[in-house]
Amino acid sequence: MPLNSGDLALIPLGGTGEIGLNLNVYRCDQALLAVDCGIGFGGSDTPEAEVMVPDASWLAERQDQLQALVITHAHEDHLGAVAHLWPSLRCPVYASPFAAAVLRRKLGEAGLLNQVMLHTVPPGGRFAVGPFDLTFLRVAHSVPEAQALAIRTRHGIVMHTGDWKLDPDPLLGPPTDEAAFAALGQEGVLAMVCDSTNALVDGTSGSEAEVLRELTALIGELKGRVAVTCFATNVARLYSVAKAAEANGRQVALFGRSLRNADAAARETGYLSDIPPFLTEEEAGYLPDDALVVICTGSQGEPRSALSKIAADTHPQISLGEGDTVIYSSRQIPGNERAIARVQDRLRRAGCRVITADERMVHVSGHPARDELRRLYALVKPRIAVPVHGEWRHLEQHAELAQEAGAKPILIEDGDVLRLSGNTPEVVDTVPTGRFAIDGDRLLPLEGGVLAARRRMLFNGVVVASLAVDRDGRVRGEPQVSAPGLFEQIDAEPAEIASELARAIGDLPTPLRLDDDPLREAARTALRRSLGRRLRKRPMVDVHLLRV
Repeated sequence: MPLNSGDLALIPLGGTGEIGLNLNVYRCDQALLAVDCGIGFGGSDTPEAEVMVPDASWLAERQDQLQALVITHAHEDHLGAVAHLWPSLRCPVYASPFAAAVLRRKLGEAGLLNQVMLHTVPPGGRFAVGPFDLTFLRVAHSVPEAQALAIRTRHGIVMHTGDWKLDPDPLLGPPTDEAAFAALGQEGVLAMVCDSTNALVDGTSGSEAEVLRELTALIGELKGRVAVTCFATNVARLYSVAKAAEANGRQVALFGRSLRNADAAARETGYLSDIPPFLTEEEAGYLPDDALVVICTGSQGEPRSALSKIAADTHPQISLGEGDTVIYSSRQIPGNERAIARVQDRLRRAGCRVITADERMVHVSGHPARDELRRLYALVKPRIAVPVHGEWRHLEQHAELAQEAGAKPILIEDGDVLRLSGNTPEVVDTVPTGRFAIDGDRLLPLEGGVLAARRRMLFNGVVVASLAVDRDGRVRGEPQVSAPGLFEQIDAEPAEIASELARAIGDLPTPLRLDDDPLREAARTALRRSLGRRLRKRPMVDVHLLRV
């Protein structure tokens, strides 16, 4: 699609109509600006993909118009895909000091650190790229230095909130800069593109200071080892747990590489300076049970996380059991309920007590509830409201609230081209979107052949037959049939299927048996027929043919 020559438009490529995978593009005349570049996690509907990134192909094709990528904060769903997608975008990247510190570690692991032009912008800083005059606005969130982004263009101002909340006492960093939002509202805001995660939640989201008080009281009540699981980049929560442990005479150890990386980035940028260094996994094993608090990854049931290994009793450094407690200081991301329940069930079976935010005030959201949204609309007074960062039910509720506040709500989803300039905002086009699964060092299209084959193997199994035929097309020896996940090793069916396959090949016309490709396809057909009679399933079938 050719770029329009004179408009201002928003083009979400991820994160609108879904949780995670945030990638938004703003078009001003002939120039493009990307805001955030995050990952998403697979759930029960995508069991073949553990971690996904948005499809940025449309943006990559317009690399020469792309002025920059701006990161609003250091959560994985906003910067976790940069190292995977930057090689196709190859643009300058702008971030606050903490987000830049986190990003440098990721780029270093990917071997990209010396290639990416990474600009560090101070919180509240102002900078320009192409026709975009950009200003960071400080907001409270569960990670240091979260920034909203004011985008000034010749067509008007767009307020892109990123993730935010109104926390009077966020513990790490200042509260949301309401005065700056009010000043922007006085200047006149064309549109506000705003977080919808908690648009269904009445009241306010709560304060991190409340969590600190509750964790301090709760840990004081407990005996044995205490483990707290939370999002790795929730540095405010690391601070709260550390202070609560200190108040109860306990030391804190970190379990999980992403937690250690977040801790290192926080200390590098001046946070956690009054917290003693966390213990290593090895050091934790030497402490008495009542003197230890463990902070570990795995709050979403991730199979390779520290908590999943602890629950399965396969962690090399620590175990939890009778008399120990695990505190879930996090929320459930939609789609992860079964994985989380599986880990919690294993912990309970081992004798652990499991405490969640449903029972005690051990977590507050980093996103605004309805009263906070109303407050921001009163400050900013946008003419247009564009709910993002949520599923459709969140977007709808946000739109109703925005309309009550006097803004004109526009509901869009990934791929829509929303023109904001002109007399009437409207969706004027669509662009292709999608998802890629991270597979080692590769990106595989979620709807592509490789992952489609994995889905089929997952539900229907796979059968591989190996057979040797001579130059005249006669089967030599007995074919071998392997069907892992469909038959036990002691079952007779694979041998019976192999014999049926040999007979079917012998019954084929001689000319067909002399040509490898038709012979291989005929063998697959015979194999499917034999499997269908026994299993009433359609597994993936492959045939290895050796001509001797």
